[in-house]
Amino acid sequence: MLMIGDIAKRTGTKVNTIRFYEDIGLMPEAARTAGGRRTYGDAEVRQLAFIRHARELGFSVDEIRSLIALTADPDQDCNEAGAIARRHLASVEDRITRLVALRDALSEATRSCEGGKIADCRVMEAITSVPA
Repeated sequence: MLMIGDIAKRTGTKVNTIRFYEDIGLMPEAARTAGGRRTYGDAEVRQLAFIRHARELGFSVDEIRSLIALTADPDQDCNEAGAIARRHLASVEDRITRLVALRDALSEATRSCEGGKIADCRVMEAITSVPA
């Protein structure tokens, strides 16, 4: 059995984050020693590693909760997991599109910055312009 500090080191997750995941139900409530210290086994290590990797991939807490719920029936078809991943991918692609547009706008604004008075500043104009 691992203590919370051990599982934190093993998975690269902060102790407070592990407690938070328990509080919101992503992780099961930990078993306790007679002294009240949290203990974890291999299953919790795997689940925490799954959560951490899913978060690194940008999945939301609700998406992760749904993915974890699917593991309750390992023999079921994985269509729902695929649907969750496809929705997440669409969201990522949308963010990439918006980030590319942001990069292009900032690049243009900084290229056209020639110094001078702030009243004539292209950077300030680009930031304050209202999108159509």
